[in-house]
Amino acid sequence: MDKLTIEGKTFSGYTIKTTNVSMLMINGANGMLACGYISMPAADKFGDSMATVTGVSSYDDMLNKPVVAVSKAAEALGARVGMTGKAALLKFA
Repeated sequence: MDKLTIEGKTFSGYTIKTTNVSMLMINGANGMLACGYISMPAADKFGDSMATVTGVSSYDDMLNKPVVAVSKAAEALGARVGMTGKAALLKFA
């Protein structure tokens, strides 16, 4: 686990290496920013707040890329498709 501080708020970052790529996730107190490897249908099924970014290989990439999908719970917290990963993640602080 990596500790990340973004605009004074603390998040937990996780990298899980697979044979070909790495899965990336940054967790806040109320939701997560995840790479495209993580299942949005599962997040909706379990009521988790999640925003997804794709084409990423680092936490910095995740924060700067546009969000391509949000769960219903994330949408209720103000996360939207098209905002940056950082903007979405701050909704989950």
